[in-house]
Amino acid sequence: MTWVTGADGSPYGVTNLPYGVFRSDGGEPRIGVRIGSWVFDLAGAEAADLVLAAGTLCRPTLNGFMALGRPQWTSVRQRITELLTDPAHRAAVEPLLVPLADVELLLPVEVADYVDFYSSEHHASNVGQIFRPGQPPLLPNWKHLPIGYHGRAGTVVVSGTPVTRPTGQRASAEGPVTGPSVRLDIEAEVGFVVGVPSTLGDRVSVDDFADHVFGVVLVNDWSARDIQAWEYQPLGPFLGKSFATSVSAWVTPLDALADAFVPAPDQDPPVVDYLRDVPHLGLDLRLAVEWNGERVSEPPFATMYWTPAQQLAHLTVNGASLRTGDLYASGTVSGPDRGQVGSFLELTWGGAEPVRLGAETRTFLADGDTVTITATAPGPDGTSIALGEVTGTVRPAR
Repeated sequence: MTWVTGADGSPYGVTNLPYGVFRSDGGEPRIGVRIGSWVFDLAGAEAADLVLAAGTLCRPTLNGFMALGRPQWTSVRQRITELLTDPAHRAAVEPLLVPLADVELLLPVEVADYVDFYSSEHHASNVGQIFRPGQPPLLPNWKHLPIGYHGRAGTVVVSGTPVTRPTGQRASAEGPVTGPSVRLDIEAEVGFVVGVPSTLGDRVSVDDFADHVFGVVLVNDWSARDIQAWEYQPLGPFLGKSFATSVSAWVTPLDALADAFVPAPDQDPPVVDYLRDVPHLGLDLRLAVEWNGERVSEPPFATMYWTPAQQLAHLTVNGASLRTGDLYASGTVSGPDRGQVGSFLELTWGGAEPVRLGAETRTFLADGDTVTITATAPGPDGTSIALGEVTGTVRPAR
C-alpha cells in the first residue's frame, strides 16, 4: 500500500516505479519515478538526502545512475518504496510529487548504440511468405542465431515525438525513383536498456543478463517498407529504418518484472553453447497496438523465439563492448494469429488486405495517423503493471 493519493490499484503502483526524465515550467531536466498519476522528483529527493545514489539522480539522464550497477539499483528501489509506503516520510516526500499532467517527458537515456533484432518466428515466417512466396519462410540460419542489424542511435526519440514521413529511393515499374515513402509501417517491439558496460574483447554470458540490463522500454521501429525493399539486399536495413525509432518515456526496471518471467518457446535444433540459457526464460508482456484510437492487434511477447539474454550474449560474442545507454530491441513482436501481429505489413498481408479504421481503410500509414503501443505484465499477487506507452503521429514529408 502507498500513501500517495490515487496510486493504490494503479498499474503504476509501488510494485512498478519506472524511471524517467521530466521537465516542468520550462526548467532543467530532472530524473523522476512514476507513482500513479504523479512523478516523484528524485533529483529533489537526492538533494535533500532522502535517497543516496552518488549524485547520479541529480543529472539530466539516467545514464549515470544506470552505470552504478545492480546492487545500487536494488538499494535505491527499496528506499523509494519505503519513502512512498511509510507514512512517516509523507511530510518530506509529498512536496516532491509533481502531477504527471504538468510535466514534459523527455528521452530518459542518452542512447549510446542501437541494435535491433529479428527474434519472432511468427513475424519472420510471415515476412518470408510475403516476400518469398513458394520458398521456405525462414532462411537456413534463422534458428541458429538471433539475426539483427545495427541501427542509428541519433534518431531514437521519446514517445510523443512526431515522425516525419521519410523520403528515399524506391523501385517502380520505370526504374528507381526518389520521393516520400508510400508504404510507411510500424514495428511493435520491446527494448532493453544497458546500464553496466563491458570491456572490448570480452563476451557477456547469458547468465549475466540481469547484471548489465537496467530495464525495459516499449519500442516502435518505424519502417519505410518500399525504401527497405529496394535497399536491403545484400546488406540489410539502412535508410528504411534509420529515420526514427520511438521509445517509451518510462524505463521499467527489471526488478519490477520479476513475476513476468516465463518459460520461452522450445528451440529446435538445439542452440550452440554460448546461447544456451538455463533456465530458458522470456517475458510475459502483453502488447496492444492502436491505430488512430482503434485496437488492431495484441502481440504476445512470450512467444518470442530468442530471449533477451540470448540476444545480449550474441551481441557481444565477437567481443563487441557494451556501453551505458546501449539499447537493443527485440524485433517485431508477432503471435501466431493475424490479430497478434506487430506490423501493418503483416496485418494487411503486404497491402493486399486493407483494414478498416472507422469510415476509412488503410494498408500502410497515412499522414496524420497516430499509432500507440501499450503493454502490461504480471505483477505480484495477481496484480498487473503497465509499461510506459510509446506513441507517435505521422507528419508529411518535408
